[in-house]
Amino acid sequence: MSVHDDLSSIQRSLDDLSRSVARLERLLGDGGLEVRRVRTDADHLRESVALLRAAAVPDAPRRPDLVTIPDTPYDGSLWTDSDDEGLGARDRRAP
Repeated sequence: MSVHDDLSSIQRSLDDLSRSVARLERLLGDGGLEVRRVRTDADHLRESVALLRAAAVPDAPRRPDLVTIPDTPYDGSLWTDSDDEGLGARDRRAP
């Protein structure tokens, strides 16, 4: 299954849970702490799934940020204390 299918399945299950909690509230009354706790937990699950859906399905593919590289030569002082790869430092012989 794809992520979209899984999220849709979870959403259907949460809808069923909400209907069941509503029936329990009608039968038991909504004054009890346990019923309010179950209602609150179901609402939190619904919010969490909405956040997952928003994070899992991007709006549009993002293009990477472009970095402009200037055509001017680099400052030679950047390389004064650098080593040539495989050759070592400039003032010493290669190994």
